[in-house]
Formats: sequence, structure tokens, C-alpha cells
Amino acid sequence: MHALDWAMVCAYFALMIVIGWWSHKRVSDVKDFFTAGGKMPWWLAGISHHMSGYSAVLFVAYAGVAYTTGVTVYFWGFASIGIGVGIGSWLFAARWNRLRSKLGVASPLEYLAKRYNVPTQQALAWSGSLLKIFDIAAKWFAVATLLHVFAGLDYNLGILITGAVTLVYCTIGGLWADALTDFGQFVIQAIAAIVMIVVVLGKLGGISALWTMWDKLPEGHVDPVTSKYTTIFLLVYVLVKTLEYNGGMWNLAQRYMAAPTTSAAKRGARLSSALYLVWPLVLMFPMFAAPLLIPGVKDPTQSYAIMTTTFLPPGLVGLVLAGIFSHTMAMVSSDANAISAVITRDMIPAMFRRTRQWTDVQGLKAARITTVIFVALTMLVATQAQNLGGVLQIVVNWVAALMGPISIPLLLGMLPWFRKCGPRAALISWAGGLIDYALVYYVFKANQTVLVATPILVSLALYIGLGLLAPERSAAADEIVDTVNLADDDVDRKKEGTTVPA
Repeated sequence: MHALDWAMVCAYFALMIVIGWWSHKRVSDVKDFFTAGGKMPWWLAGISHHMSGYSAVLFVAYAGVAYTTGVTVYFWGFASIGIGVGIGSWLFAARWNRLRSKLGVASPLEYLAKRYNVPTQQALAWSGSLLKIFDIAAKWFAVATLLHVFAGLDYNLGILITGAVTLVYCTIGGLWADALTDFGQFVIQAIAAIVMIVVVLGKLGGISALWTMWDKLPEGHVDPVTSKYTTIFLLVYVLVKTLEYNGGMWNLAQRYMAAPTTSAAKRGARLSSALYLVWPLVLMFPMFAAPLLIPGVKDPTQSYAIMTTTFLPPGLVGLVLAGIFSHTMAMVSSDANAISAVITRDMIPAMFRRTRQWTDVQGLKAARITTVIFVALTMLVATQAQNLGGVLQIVVNWVAALMGPISIPLLLGMLPWFRKCGPRAALISWAGGLIDYALVYYVFKANQTVLVATPILVSLALYIGLGLLAPERSAAADEIVDTVNLADDDVDRKKEGTTVPA
């Protein structure tokens, strides 16, 4: 890369660190660190939710699918999220917010100990944390792949650089730093995306390519579903993403929790939903056009990086690379914050009784140390991503397939229709989904649709079925369910400036 490109990337990294240091002043205790003290504006929560939901995998693995298959990747990869988050704005956003405002919850899994029991909470915490290590490792490797193509940088050095910068700002600033850097990253990424579209349209003959390009693409590239990515696969992905992006991916639950009111949480979710339906089309247009501009690429996952380095002048290459960084750093920093919350608030207190008496200062110190250890571990695993099957293998086959069994007890446990589903239903549905995944993946070697679909469907059937056939209810569980299902409360009306009934 040219010196101007490196200058652009370095300026971006410096800006992220400055924002993190500024955010440090707003963090005085663990609730500030994990939920921004419940003071995050709805628009910032929505943009942060959106930016924390996808990473450089879009520009590597998904770009490869767009190059070889076409627009189908948008429908199952992003439209499914937009639909799922829209559902969540009605179903989950307010309930997550009430867990914080009414029950003082700071970790997405904190309420599970009373809703079910401690063993259930620990099973979900340990399995989810382990899965997240591999998920984030895939994101680091995706960024390293781009740095390797852009600048010839060694993969491990690329992982070290991006990981270290992310670690600095998310450790010192907590969720405030995550959200504010998400906003800054969104602006940078928007500029970079517009630059890429302008350049690509120029290569295709002008703005008319927006509607004339599609007939020139290879056969099947404009089909929303294919023989591999079928209609059933798409529908299952909507279910998976509804759970994953409304709390199953723990960091996104924090955005709902951080909003000041339930109505603000809902508005933030709707904003994120709209962005997921529209913005990926802007980002992916160059990827869809790639077969026309750079035919015959041996490794399709490098197609976006090849277009950038081929078509953009010095300085703009660095801008686009910074925009790509923004996705991964946004997702990883928010993931690290969420995992730190789970470990600090849920896992460590269950193992060491004396940690339950930590002061605010001790808890905040533990949260930061946990964040450092977790991110370092993901960076270490990232160096072995190729041996684990590559980025797409980890993100689609592992994360999408295993997210359901982990998230079903977590999310459905808040809904009043499932109050009879107790710890037995939660643990058996979790275990059943994981066992099903092991069977279809390692024994039956099923195709991708079956691999993604069956674990979540098995878990869902077991959870609902056991709730009906072997119901378990407790006063503590009923109290939690009743609390998070109250109508918008007096606190909301006071904050929004309306009259509170006597």
C-alpha cells in the first residue's frame, strides 16, 4: 500500500483510541461499563446494534459467495437479520430493557439463575463463551486476510495489530466506547462504501449500471435462492437470526438494555432493522459486480480486496480498508464487552463465593482484566482459523447451527407463553440441540441446510414440548416473567415528559 493509505489507516486507529479514552471518563462502575448506565440515546443504540452485527467476514467470506453465487447472500445473510430484528423490536427489545431498569441486570445471562437455576445459567454461559471465542477468531482472521491482500502483511501480524487497537479502546471505555466508536465507524464506512460504488459505476459505464448490470451477470446470480442456499435454508436463517440478533448474540442484547426506556429500546431496534434491510445492498453492490470487472479470480474471498487495490488511487485504498476494519472492530469490541459481563457477573461468582462481595472498583477492574484475557484468547485461536475450516465454515456452520440451542432458553424464558418451561426444559433443549449438531455434522455429514436447521428446530421442539408435558413453575420465575412483561411503565412516561396517572 501507498504511504497515504497507511496514513489513513493509522489515523483511523488513532481516532478509535481517542474515543475510547474519552469514554473512560463516563465509566465509574460495572453497570456503566456493561450497560452504559442505561443512558444511551435510541439512535446511538440502533446504530451500535447494527454495526455490532457484522464484520469483515462480509468483505471476505460473503464477498466470495456473492462472486460465485450472486445476490442470494443478501437474502439469507442480511435481509434475514433485518426481518429478525424487526420482530425483536416488538418481542424482545422492551423486555431486555426492563431486565436492567427493574431488576438491575447488567449481564444478558444474569437473570437465568432465578428464571431457571444456576446449572442452567452456567451451561449456557460456558458453551456460549466457548462458541464466541471461535466466532471472533474468524473475524480476526478475515481482517488479517484483507491486510495480507492489501499490503502483503503476515496473517498473524494483522491479527495482532487490529486486536491490540480494539483491546485498548474497549477495555478502557466499556460499552460507551463501543457505541461511540460504532458511530464513528459507521460514518467512515459510509464514506468508504460510497467511494467504492462511484468507482465501480465508473468502470461499468455510469450510473445506469445500477439497473442495467444485472442482465450481464452469470446465470443464476440474480436468484434469491439457489440449489445450495434453498428457500428452506432462508426461512431457517430468519429463525436463527431472530434469536441471534435479539439477544442470542449477547452483545446485541446490551444495546436494548443500555437505552433509557423501553420505547427507546424499540426505536433503536427498528432503526437497526431498517439499516440491515438497506445498507448491505450499498456495501455489496461492488461484490455483485465483481464477476464483470475481475473475472476468473482464483480465490473469490479475495475479490473485494482485489477490486479495491486495483481500482482505487492511493489514500482511498486506506479509507476503504479503514471502513472494513470498522465492521470487525465494532463487532469484536461489543462481543468482548458482553462476554466480560457474562464471565464477571455470572461465571466467576458461581465459582468463587468471595467475588460476590466485590466493590464497584473491584468489579470494574475484574471486568477490564477479563476483557483483555478474552480478546487475547480469540487472537490466539485466530492464528489457527485455516485449520478449523476457514471463515465461512466457522461463521455459517458452527455459529449459525449452535446459536439456537444456546439462545432458545435465554430468549423464550422472558416470554409469558413459556413460563411453564423450567430448568428441565432449558437444559434438555440445550443439550438436545448440541447432540443433534454433533450427529448431523460428524456422523451423517448432512448438507448445510440440514446442519443449520435441525439443531435449532430440535431445541425448540424440546423446550416447548417439555414445557407442555412436564411443566415447572416457581414463584421466582413467575416474578421475573411478570416483571419483564409489564406494559410501558411510569418511568418511561416520566422520561418522555407525559403525565403519570395518579
